Order: sequence, then C-alpha cells, then structure tokens
Amino acid sequence: MMTLNDLLEKIENNTPLDFGEIFSKSIELFKKVWLQGMVHILLLMVVIIPLVLIMYIPIFAIAGISGFENNLGGYGDQGFPSEELSIGLMFLFITLIFVMSIVASAFQLGITAHFYRVCKQVDLNLPETSSYFMFLKGKYLGKVFTLAIAKFGIAILAMLLCYLPIFYVVVPLQLLVVVFAFNPDLSVSDLIKISFKFGNKKWLLVFGLVWVSSMLATTIGYIMCFIGVFATASFSMLPVYYVYKDTIGFKDDGLQEEDILFVK
Repeated sequence: MMTLNDLLEKIENNTPLDFGEIFSKSIELFKKVWLQGMVHILLLMVVIIPLVLIMYIPIFAIAGISGFENNLGGYGDQGFPSEELSIGLMFLFITLIFVMSIVASAFQLGITAHFYRVCKQVDLNLPETSSYFMFLKGKYLGKVFTLAIAKFGIAILAMLLCYLPIFYVVVPLQLLVVVFAFNPDLSVSDLIKISFKFGNKKWLLVFGLVWVSSMLATTIGYIMCFIGVFATASFSMLPVYYVYKDTIGFKDDGLQEEDILFVK
C-alpha cells in the first residue's frame, strides 16, 4: 500500500496520457469484464430502486393524511392541511431523502470500488478473489459512509455556488472512488486530498473520457433495446481505471492484502 506522499509524488511527476490509447485499452478491457460489470450494475439496481421507493413513503403519507383531514373537515379555507402538519411531514421527508441518499451513495461507492478491483485482477491476469461486498463490511464500512457523506456535502456546496463549480468537482469525485479502491487504508481526508490533486492534473482528460464513454455506452445500450444499458453501463467506468493505473500505478502486480482477507 502506497503512502500519501508516494501518491502525491506520482501525481505531481505524472507523464502526459494519450486519450486514444486509454480509450482503446478501455474497450479491450470491457470485452473481458462486461459480464462482471453488468453484475455490479444489477446489484446497485437491486438496492437503489427499493431505496428510491422508500423515499416516496412520506408523499403517500401526506396524501393519505390530507385525505383523512379533508373528511374530518380539518382543512382551512384553501383546502390545505394544517401548517404544523405540513412542516412536520416536510421535515420528515427531507430527513428521509438525506438518509436514503447517503445509504445509496455509500452502497454505490462500495460496489463500484470493488468493480475497480476486479478490473485490476482481470487486467493483470490475477485470480478474482475479492468479495462484492468487501468494502461494505468490517473496517471499511464506516469509511465508505464517511466518504459518501463527504461526497454529498461537496456536491451540495458546489451546487449552492451557482452550479458552475459542480463541473469542476465532478472529476475529483469520480476519481475518489478509484483512489479509495486501491488505497482503502488511507484516511478520508487523505483520499479527498489525493482525488482533488489528481483531478487538477487530469481534469480535462478525465472529463472528456467519461463523457465520451458514457455517451457511447448509453447509445449502444439503447440500440440493444434499452436492456442493453445494463450490459454497457460499466464501460463508462473503465477509462478512470486506466487513468489511475497509467498515472499512479500499483505498488506491486500481485494480490493486495485486502484481496486475500476478503475471499469469496
């Protein structure tokens, strides 16, 4: 495992990367990991869809209570529920949205980080030994949730600053997942520091690669009768893996400690 100084030094002394070369390598890797990528996407859908449905519970509750009060004559002249009830339900709704968003973000971060580990194993012809949920249990669970909260806070702050900064932070936040995947024992603050420094150096390259790969994956997925999106969606994550590999690389080409500890 590389230290913070090792990572910062590699980012600072990086060599220019070729857009076309990374894109070509991503296509070749996708041919090998598309099935694993689809499994990861389906895992995300299985968890995130129920969480989204849960967020609609307060809406149904408001509608039900409103209808009940209407039958009891609990409405004012305008036909709206009492102010205290509206404020209470709105507070509940906002709280539930925040909690569910953090849970969904944490799950997405953990599953995506594991997918990057799979990409490394396939790319380097290593045995696939790690568990899908290796980052969602044990010593990494708390860190995943802390990172999810940090990502949420950074994104909200960027949006509050008239939305323009969101175009800047989207790249460091994209890189944060792959940096965490291969350096999970670093502190949250160090991971964020590395991701933003990494993003500063490779912002245009990463933004262009992710945009082009996402458009291609979505277009091909729709051509395949929409269901193909599940098979092609993971392609948009592969260029970030190669940007990390070709800029920072790995300390060794063998299995890392976490790959051995979290065997399927």
